[in-house]
Amino acid sequence: MKPQAEELLKKHDKLIHSEGLTVESHTQREQGEWFIQTLMLKGYQVPFKYKRTKKYKSLAGQKVSLVYYPAVEQVAGFEVEVMQVVRIRRY
Repeated sequence: MKPQAEELLKKHDKLIHSEGLTVESHTQREQGEWFIQTLMLKGYQVPFKYKRTKKYKSLAGQKVSLVYYPAVEQVAGFEVEVMQVVRIRRY
């Protein structure tokens, strides 16, 4: 595990660190000044979301290392579980 990820995990006990996860799909949509990035990972049924200020190259098919925490979003009146990404790196 990288030192930066270790520091984050020590400070925040609810964070989860996963390495070597394969991205099955990566979508990017504009919302105001931000681009909402949504990843679907192999073996997971939950979307992983994060924001960036510009579009990035697609991560589909890549292996990544993530630091994230579980969250709940309201979509059309329903609560949907998502994983909010704090840190993402190519593996």
